[in-house]
Amino acid sequence: MNKTRLCPICKRPRVKDHAPFCSTRCKDRDLAKWFGDGYAVPGRPALPDEIAQEITGGDHADGD
Repeated sequence: MNKTRLCPICKRPRVKDHAPFCSTRCKDRDLAKWFGDGYAVPGRPALPDEIAQEITGGDHADGD
C-alpha cells in the first residue's frame, strides 16, 4: 500500500526537495496565505493582556 502523498496546495505529487509541497511556487503560495491571515485557529481572538500574562506566567496585571 504505497500511497502517494500530495501537495496540500495543488494536490500534485510531493517532491522531496520541496516537501510537503510539489514546488517552490506552492511553498510561496502557502507562505503568502500565512502572511495574509488565510489560516486561522477557531475561537475568539486573544487579547494582548491575556497573551502577556501567559508569556510572563503571572496574574498580576494590576501591579501586585
